[in-house]
Amino acid sequence: MSRTAAPGRSTPTTKEFQEMFWSKRRSGNRGGVSGGRQALMPIPLTGGLLSGEVRDDEGKPLPGAEVSIFDRSSKRVARSDTDAYGFFAAAVVPGSYRIQAEAGGYQSLYERTDVEWGTHRPLGQLTLVPDETLTVPSAGIYEIDPDHSSIRFVARHIAMSKVYGQFQEFSGQIRIAEPFEDSQIEVLIEAASVFTNVEARDNHLRSSDFLDVERYPKLHFTSHRFSRPGGNRWLIDGELTLHGMTSDVQLDTTYLGMQEWNGVRAGCVATTELHREHFTVNWQQMLARGVPVVGSTIQITLDVQGILQQ
Repeated sequence: MSRTAAPGRSTPTTKEFQEMFWSKRRSGNRGGVSGGRQALMPIPLTGGLLSGEVRDDEGKPLPGAEVSIFDRSSKRVARSDTDAYGFFAAAVVPGSYRIQAEAGGYQSLYERTDVEWGTHRPLGQLTLVPDETLTVPSAGIYEIDPDHSSIRFVARHIAMSKVYGQFQEFSGQIRIAEPFEDSQIEVLIEAASVFTNVEARDNHLRSSDFLDVERYPKLHFTSHRFSRPGGNRWLIDGELTLHGMTSDVQLDTTYLGMQEWNGVRAGCVATTELHREHFTVNWQQMLARGVPVVGSTIQITLDVQGILQQ
């Protein structure tokens, strides 16, 4: 069956299709665009390719920036996260588009462009400038508000479903210092407050097979280093004591800004990954094919509001 060419356009030859299939990155006509070859992806036979790179105001790449592409009706037709070098690419049908680039701690950037059939449209460098409202909180001591904070965890069950839980009782304090790198955080968690909404499972988690709450009633995290990779992202290195063992832990933290409501508040979300074996929480049962009943890796999320102490 023969392929019918688009009206007014001759059918491309095999060589022409091969040339369109792989696209080299051209130098853009905007300032700061570097030359070289971009990561390649196929140009669809029914559309075109849109690409670019997202960098900060110092020219450093912004990995993990979110790039959304909207059509004339403001419908998002493509979404891409930048790679470790700040690059992104998306295949779209021919048309006019609005591009939005976002990264935590930076002001959003908007661009408009047209994409033609069988072509590669390089946007070049998109520069995001810092959002000064999301730098660091004011210096001072912040008490964690347990009524508007949570400590949640996720574990795998028989390598299929996820089990969601939380610790319902905890307290903590964040000291924001000048310079910021000297800041500190300390969190105490009541081990017996573990809750997964299943009483039998919660009792098992409190037993000597897991948390052994009678011998080790508290989990304790204390930091020893704050750093800012960029934007509103913090890295908090510290030590977690759990089940009588202490191990290094790093919290990947996103600062959410400050608000005034029943006091001055700062918010952040922090995530980390724990391995049970590092804390000698080794209870395990295996299914017939060697599948563990409980996964060894636990995902932890701390969603925190801290109230500035006067």
